Amino acid sequence: MKTKDIELCASYWTVSGAVHPGSPSEISPFSLKDRAEVCGRVGWRGMGFVLDDMNASIGRYGLPTVRQIFSDNGIRHVELEFLVDWHLAGEKRLASDAAYDRLLDVGAELGVKKIKIGGGVFEEGEPDMPVMRSALATICERAAPLGIDIVIEFLPFASINTIKRGLALFDGIGTTNGGLLVDTWHIQRGGMTADDIRQIPLEFLRAVELDDAGPEVLGSLFNDSTHYRRLCGEGSIDIPSQIQAILDVGYNGYWGVEVISAYHRHLPLEIAAQQAFDTTMQQFQAVELPAD
Repeated sequence: MKTKDIELCASYWTVSGAVHPGSPSEISPFSLKDRAEVCGRVGWRGMGFVLDDMNASIGRYGLPTVRQIFSDNGIRHVELEFLVDWHLAGEKRLASDAAYDRLLDVGAELGVKKIKIGGGVFEEGEPDMPVMRSALATICERAAPLGIDIVIEFLPFASINTIKRGLALFDGIGTTNGGLLVDTWHIQRGGMTADDIRQIPLEFLRAVELDDAGPEVLGSLFNDSTHYRRLCGEGSIDIPSQIQAILDVGYNGYWGVEVISAYHRHLPLEIAAQQAFDTTMQQFQAVELPAD
């Protein structure tokens, strides 16, 4: 592998502009066409979308034109997010199931390969593993015929907050299209290290997101996550060491970049896309890439 072979995916918040997780609207003020054109020029080969934003773009352009926009700009990888409450009951579960139905429908139309989900977001204490495993098995089973991987983000503000708990979700459910998303911010803020990444079996290392963090948590972990992440190399995380661990496990997919920052989101679109791309690519200069 050479540096030129590395494909980066602009995760949604990296180029979404002045919106953030939990804002009154999570729909980007930038059009899909503008974002895709900028990403294509910069060199991104993938883009991520929250469901509300993708629905808005489909409503504006129609699915055939959305597909054409990606094709015209060299966007080969499209991912969708972010499913929560999939293991609960009652109204929250009904809303989650409806969102998942739509994620699958859109994913099938756009050739999506990864749908990101969260386990036990904002839930405290021990997760109910039997209930979560049962629900996860159904989620993965429905996505499998479409060629879609279900990737779980273990978040420090969720009950599924470590690699160990994330892997335990898949224990015994027999899925072939599910696994973990390793985010460098979550590793750092969750008290884990590159050595913990090396404990993930290759079949369960399904996605990656690169981003940096400040030396201290500002406010709550959720506040720090949604407003104060940093560009790769501009914080306190040893990004190359985590990249090396991911490569050592054998991962060979595309690399997401998720910059959720109050400063970054107010930059002009082209500057935000270029800075995130350049600073991330620089991290690969300090790692040993696998031989061809």
